[in-house]
Amino acid sequence: MARLNLLLLAVLAACALGLVTSQHQARKLWAALEREQARAQALEVEYGQLQLEASTWATPARVEKSARERLRMQPPGVRRLQLAAPAREAAE
Repeated sequence: MARLNLLLLAVLAACALGLVTSQHQARKLWAALEREQARAQALEVEYGQLQLEASTWATPARVEKSARERLRMQPPGVRRLQLAAPAREAAE
């Protein structure tokens, strides 16, 4: 009977240690999940800011100003413009 009690005590201790270990690991994983979710949210905010910045840089007025100032480009004169007539469809 004493052997059975010792065996049951050993099994109980092993189960208790397993439970403590699994709870500790679950808490560590939960903390890691929360960190990664916070990081994902920060990256989403940064992505939105980058999209806004890209749309600001791509406005036609900004592109034209940059072309005039940095590249010294100018629109063509009236004499250099040619208007093309729209193509007619062959089925007519």
